[in-house]
Amino acid sequence: MGLSVTLIEPQIPPNTGNIARLCAATDTALHLIEPLGFSIDDDELRRAGLDYWDDVDLWVHPHWRAFRDAVARDRCLYFSAHGERSYVGAPYRATSVLVFGNETEGLPERILTKHPDQVFRIPMRPGIRCLNLATAVGIVLYEAIRQLRLPIDAGLEQPAAATADRTNRFHD
Repeated sequence: MGLSVTLIEPQIPPNTGNIARLCAATDTALHLIEPLGFSIDDDELRRAGLDYWDDVDLWVHPHWRAFRDAVARDRCLYFSAHGERSYVGAPYRATSVLVFGNETEGLPERILTKHPDQVFRIPMRPGIRCLNLATAVGIVLYEAIRQLRLPIDAGLEQPAAATADRTNRFHD
């Protein structure tokens, strides 16, 4: 059991498909809470996820309560443009469940009210309402992976000295 991403009643197939691809690439489980704004068999959803669907640990819950019965509350971290604390300061754990609302309504008010200390946001310039859902999930998921130092592709890791040498040669 590792990191998981949860989408509450997602509406837009390409967003969910892109998030599924992200989950496949990072070996992260994906939970979808119904009702969905599309069919799991939707062509746009399949195209956005390309041929990665077989690599996604996908869980579909018929409603919020079914999800809450399946996942311990203390594992959940919620992300919303209405959060007061930065996603960078979220208390990520290897078993965290990163929960996002849908594209049109965001997180339900009941979650914002009931769990204010577990709601985090991605800082943005004033006047910008929100980020695309797939973009927000990518930002938060990779921050959790970075902070937890979870291995995704050990081949990408390089010693700090090699990185510094490459950076410095452009400043000489």
